Amino acid sequence: MSDISLSPESQLSKSQVLGMAVVAGICVSNIYYAQPILHQIAETFKVTESKMGIMVGLGQVGYGAGLLTLVPLGDKVNRKKLILILLAILFCILAGIGMVSNYYFIFLFSLLLGLTAVAAQVILPMAAELSGNEKGKNVGIIFTGILVGILMARVFSGYISEWSNWKMVYYISAGFTILCLAFVYFKLPSVQPTFSESYLKLISSSFYQLKRFPQLRLYALMGGIAFSIFCSFWTTLTFLLIEKPYNYSSDTIGLFGMLGIAGALIAPMIGKASDKGGSNKTQLIASVILLAGSVSIYLFPGYLLSIILAVICIDVGVQSIQVTNVALIYRLDQKANSRINTIYMTSYFAGGALGTFIGLRCWEMGGWNYVGIQLVVFSLIVFLMNIFKTVKSN
Repeated sequence: MSDISLSPESQLSKSQVLGMAVVAGICVSNIYYAQPILHQIAETFKVTESKMGIMVGLGQVGYGAGLLTLVPLGDKVNRKKLILILLAILFCILAGIGMVSNYYFIFLFSLLLGLTAVAAQVILPMAAELSGNEKGKNVGIIFTGILVGILMARVFSGYISEWSNWKMVYYISAGFTILCLAFVYFKLPSVQPTFSESYLKLISSSFYQLKRFPQLRLYALMGGIAFSIFCSFWTTLTFLLIEKPYNYSSDTIGLFGMLGIAGALIAPMIGKASDKGGSNKTQLIASVILLAGSVSIYLFPGYLLSIILAVICIDVGVQSIQVTNVALIYRLDQKANSRINTIYMTSYFAGGALGTFIGLRCWEMGGWNYVGIQLVVFSLIVFLMNIFKTVKSN
């Protein structure tokens, strides 16, 4: 193993940053593969789709548990070794999913899949520590990798399952994981830990960061609300597009994910802008873009152009807010990056889960009209938070 040690001031090469973004995206995509192929998995085990849907929830639960229990270890142990261990276990789980004959093992493996997929959240603070004055730019690139992984997972699993079968999705992902492991082993430097006390003190110290930094409380809340908009929108958009006047097939609906990826690629530029000290202005503009997208889809859900505009605006707005937030929290205390990341990302994904639930409930109660109202209200809250933050800093 390469034991090159770099100081916090050292710069990562472009190839290293891009590689880290790919690894992070592949890791997080694993918890989203099941969504479009649940019916095929259910047929294999002769159970209902709703029952098999438990595996999706367990993947999210595992990811949340990993955020709270494993990601803080990045401050206590060598981050490179931690990533390698998580990737090795992830490979075994992915290879094993296609071999089990009982759906209860699928549930167990889904939980473990989410738990080990948090390797992506160990990579983020590692990149921040090694990025020097390009922190925002590099974090933006890796964050884009994570979002692309989330958006591409559904397209990838749907296509592969049609071409072969659902098990092949996980076998191919296992192959990707081996490539990720090789990249981390040979290309990334070792970073010595900064926390020497017990594991229990490490976990309690993670929660102490909330009390310690009021900025973290604000960014965590804002990030959670912003991601709730993203998840609510993408979860319910499928329902809108399969109905009149669109009547789109699942393949066509998947193309909107590709459009979302195009919007997400703007995030590194936003992160670069935050490195130059314009974070308040950047986030205020991002919140305006987010609000514009939500208002557009609420007022004109029957127009394709409105949906395209909403996809781009919501993705760009959410990504810009998140990238700037992450770049800012990593400036609070470099020695506690993993613990600070734990708090922020737990809030981030909790917001996403809540947004999904609220979006589904709104759809059940009043269709897209209620969903649109929810998107506008949540976007308005984010906008007002940024107004408050900008005024307070002036």
